[in-house]
Amino acid sequence: MNAATLAAIVLVAFALGYRFYAGFLAEKIYRLREDEPVPSREFEDGVDYVPTKRHVLWGHHFASIAGAAPIVGPSIAVIWGWGPALIWVCLGTVFIGAAHDFSALVISARHQGRSIGDVAGDVVGDRVRTLFLVIISLLTWVVLAVFAYIIATLFVSTPSSIFPINVQIVVAMTLGWLVYKRGLPMFVPSLVCYAGLLFAIFQGQTFVDAFPAITQLSITNWVVLLLVYSFIASVMPVWLLLQPRDYLNSHQLITGLVLLSAGLAALRPEVVAPVLNEAPEGAPSLIPFLFVTIACGAISGFHGLVSSGTTSKQLDRMTDARPIGYGGMLAEGFLGLMAVLAATAGFATADEWWAHYASWGAANGLPAKLDAFVSGGASFVEVLGIPFESARTFMAVMVIAFAATSLDTGARIQRLVLAELGEAYGVKPLSNRFIAGAVGIGAALLLAVTQGGGQGGLALWPLFGTTNQLVAGVTLLVVSIWLKRQGRPVVYTLVPMVAVAAVTAWAMIGNLLDYYANFETLWLLSLSGTLVLALDVWILLEGLRVLRDTQPESTA
Repeated sequence: MNAATLAAIVLVAFALGYRFYAGFLAEKIYRLREDEPVPSREFEDGVDYVPTKRHVLWGHHFASIAGAAPIVGPSIAVIWGWGPALIWVCLGTVFIGAAHDFSALVISARHQGRSIGDVAGDVVGDRVRTLFLVIISLLTWVVLAVFAYIIATLFVSTPSSIFPINVQIVVAMTLGWLVYKRGLPMFVPSLVCYAGLLFAIFQGQTFVDAFPAITQLSITNWVVLLLVYSFIASVMPVWLLLQPRDYLNSHQLITGLVLLSAGLAALRPEVVAPVLNEAPEGAPSLIPFLFVTIACGAISGFHGLVSSGTTSKQLDRMTDARPIGYGGMLAEGFLGLMAVLAATAGFATADEWWAHYASWGAANGLPAKLDAFVSGGASFVEVLGIPFESARTFMAVMVIAFAATSLDTGARIQRLVLAELGEAYGVKPLSNRFIAGAVGIGAALLLAVTQGGGQGGLALWPLFGTTNQLVAGVTLLVVSIWLKRQGRPVVYTLVPMVAVAAVTAWAMIGNLLDYYANFETLWLLSLSGTLVLALDVWILLEGLRVLRDTQPESTA
């Protein structure tokens, strides 16, 4: 099968989904209006609530949800063959993931821009709010530790990436100052800043040669520095770093996707992987684990946290929710599609693919799964006349930049969630953004540097996929209850909720059986997984009871 043909089929499905399904949800289910009040104007504070132009906010939202996960997940899942991975990325994105992100954004914007966990208190009950916020806090805690560890690992293995990543921070803050303090339009200055970033990408090795001591920093050193940085980023106004950096990242990702697409169209490589590989050595069963291995490339609970944690507070018009929420997830699905194709058509021969994916252990390692995307993607870009090593450097920096963006956004979400918990239970110090930020980062730092020989974040990674999808299921349940209360159809959110909750609980139980069989070494995974599953079941039972008993308040 030709990879370019597969890409064209999925992109047509995405376009049809946006035109018809997203339009149906916006007009018939959520009934968005141009003149609806939005939180960014009602509660404007210059820090978190900032009215933002649609294209700028799209850049922030897209960059925040498009971390390393939509690359890593598909690059692992193709071990079961390209067919299941491609179908899940396509249908999961259109009917579940994009609808989930869009719904969370709309519901949050209609509840003062509060997080979906806090909104659950109004929709379901105070007890569920507490339980949901605890799960969200746990998910974000793991995200911070894991992404800090992953970025640190990449800095150590690819030191040439250190210089451009730090240049990006400086140029992003410069861009934010020019736009918000000098009144310049963002687009043209952003292109100048992006050109500077591209120059820095190809000067990375020169920087390392000039300052070789940078290579002596250990993974633990980098984890500490990255988490300190993320604390600073989480308390800064969104216009100074988060927005402009994410906007620059959106340029980078769009450039990468355009290069990959152009290379794919020019090369038209054959997919050398099998359509279906039912029993890879050492791998868990295809069902249910495909649906938690590919999370962010099809549906992700973390996206709901971004939609309701930062994006809803910056929405300039309610009608912007469709291109930002639904459209942003389609763009991430595109990234997941490219990851699938790079990891199946980026190899020269079928023998090379089988050697790389010989077993679950080989495909599941961090270097292997990132290399499948970076090298495979570089082989697509090389056909355009860009040297392979230069293309590989660009792809690697793109992965690191988006992992860092998820780290920044996760730190801010953790701060906001802790503040909401503090407000609910009268813990006034947590209303201070510096204290809440320090508590969140301190907990992540403790996890990352003390557990598993300094690899606690990575040790907890198996929990990320299942916890992430469980949060998505609960989000869809909260939205379903709200829709029923409004007298609207719930089938479009309730059916995906049941599917996601069932398959994820199945996967979590399977994981727990393995964890408890090795409790002496996997006690942290065992206890954390049990807690998450228990809280999720509790929330789902209470939510389903409320859904059953809810009567429409109006039919408007």
